[in-house]
Amino acid sequence: MAVKKNFLDRFSERFDDLDAGSRQAYILRLAKDKGFLETVFNSIEEGVLVVDQNLRIRYFNRAAKKLLGLPEDLSRIRVSQLLRGVNWRQIILEDEEAWSRLARQEVEILYPEKRFIQFYLVPLPEDTKLAAVILRDVTEHRKKTLSELESETVKAVSQLAAGVAHEIGNPLNSLYLNLQILEQSISDPDVMEREEMEDMLRICKSEVERLDSIIHGFLTEIRPAVPVFEPVDLREIVVDVLKFMRSEVEARQVEVKCSWAAVLPSVTGDSKQLKQAFYNIIRNAVQAMTNGGTLEIFGYADAENWVIEFADSGSGVDSERLRSMFNAFETGRAGGNGIGTMVIERVCRTHGADFGIVSSPGRGLVFQVKFPLGKRRLRLLGDS
Repeated sequence: MAVKKNFLDRFSERFDDLDAGSRQAYILRLAKDKGFLETVFNSIEEGVLVVDQNLRIRYFNRAAKKLLGLPEDLSRIRVSQLLRGVNWRQIILEDEEAWSRLARQEVEILYPEKRFIQFYLVPLPEDTKLAAVILRDVTEHRKKTLSELESETVKAVSQLAAGVAHEIGNPLNSLYLNLQILEQSISDPDVMEREEMEDMLRICKSEVERLDSIIHGFLTEIRPAVPVFEPVDLREIVVDVLKFMRSEVEARQVEVKCSWAAVLPSVTGDSKQLKQAFYNIIRNAVQAMTNGGTLEIFGYADAENWVIEFADSGSGVDSERLRSMFNAFETGRAGGNGIGTMVIERVCRTHGADFGIVSSPGRGLVFQVKFPLGKRRLRLLGDS
């Protein structure tokens, strides 16, 4: 099997074939191009780092230096020292195949000043041993109050209206037809038997309940209730959601595997909101596996966090989708409205939880949520 050559290998081979004059011209051109690229990278607001598989920083732009307070000498610094709380081993592991994953996460940094940084790690196609880390300061976004976040979701009303009208239309048509037949049977008792009338009444009642469910779900999406915090068992909540979704999961031929640590502490949370968030995470994972697949759920705890991971074997996402998937009304699925991911983010924020994504296009996605334990949770909630 031929080994794929990186940029430096190809450059070296080409450089050896040039004569002295051509080499000088080539070097001058590279220097000019480098100066242009430096100007471009230093003019953008996002921080840009290039790191290798040992997490050493090979390049940084001006914005990255300002965000992270980078010193001039980076020889002893790894990106893992600057962006803490990230499972770098999960992102890169120790092999080239794992390094080809895409990752997105938010972290809190305290130096040179307290900020919340959202980062995207994207492997460079030209050199599989390097990856670009794009940094975005989301401190102001994190400072938004829950009422501001709620007002954003209200904007979804106009976009959801058509979908909700369609959903309501089907049970309404069924009700109308059945009520017409029942009306005829009142004036003409010979139209149908009593047993048939009872069946129709049951159908009407079922359709009314269906309408109520649709409207309740719609209102819940755009007008979340005030959370009621109490000790909850996250494992139990996930199991309840899986039971509720059993028919959909089986219909899509998805196998669910759960793995829980032997000892798991309770956390303080709102069980209804957490069910809603987990439902959206699991639904997204199941719908990503169009031809069946496996959803693995892991739950474990360390000294600071209760961690839960949802790993699907779907198609994964590319770097562009990874950047925008939590933006308002963004969706990568036909017929979707983007509200589900907004709900996930809102619930995580409400609970002071961090969330991150690791994806390999064509090989699935891992969604991780970290619920802080003890005093750290209270501090995060106060800062949000």
